[in-house]
Formats: sequence, C-alpha cells, structure tokens
Amino acid sequence: MIEINITNQTLEHRGKIYSVSSAKNGIGEQEGSFCTPTGKFKIAEKIGSGLKIGSVLVGRVPTGERYSPELKQQYPDRDWILTRILWLDGAEVHNKNTKGRYIYIHGSPDEALMGVPNSKGCIRLHNQEMVALFDSVQIGEDVVIIE
Repeated sequence: MIEINITNQTLEHRGKIYSVSSAKNGIGEQEGSFCTPTGKFKIAEKIGSGLKIGSVLVGRVPTGERYSPELKQQYPDRDWILTRILWLDGAEVHNKNTKGRYIYIHGSPDEALMGVPNSKGCIRLHNQEMVALFDSVQIGEDVVIIE
C-alpha cells in the first residue's frame, strides 16, 4: 500500500519515504477545485513504462519532448507531468470522481519544490523517485491519502 500524508508532504511505500508536493489549494474532492482528494484509492492505470526520465506527457500521452529549462521558458504555464503516471481511482463515495478529475501521482521537474503544497491536485514526485515507485507497484494496489 502507498500512504500519502498531506500534513507531512510525504509518500511511504514498502518502508521508503519520499518527499512530495500535493495541491496548493489544499484538500478536497470537488470537480474543478484543484485540490488533492483524501481517503482510499486504487491505482487504476500505470502510464509511461519505459519512457526516458523527463519525458513530457500531455493528456497521458508522451509528446516526444524531454523537459528542459528552455522548454519551460517556451511553455511557462504548462503543468509539467513527466516520466511516469499512476492514475488514481477513488474507492469511497466522497472521492469516486477522482479518476474523472485526472488525479495522478506523477513525475516533476527536478527543480520543483517538494515538501510544500504546490500542485494542481496531483501528487508530485521527483523523476528518479517516480520511476522507483512506478516499478514497485501494481495496478489495483491500494493508496491512502490522509490529512
């Protein structure tokens, strides 16, 4: 099981603890809120297997780009989803809309701050840690996000 602690901005899996970034807008399940949902979830899909570190995904599809400072300058407003995606599906009544809200655990630029809320609802990890996590979980695995 993956346990994500919003207060501590950590993700724990099989004894390893990673620093993460959850939503800048806090916790919540409302559509369009850009909040991180809480409760019990399942990993619905694993996307990006075999992609190179820093590969850019838009709409869960690799663009063929690799993240760079120059690319960031070219697209300053892009929400950088990199390397791998674990797409979450809510397992409780209050968070059933999670998959439809496109809430993921995903890779982020190496310079992205971890340990502070700054995402648009997803759980962000640095790329190397995202690959390690991705390779150690299965579709259907339990995830819990606690405040």
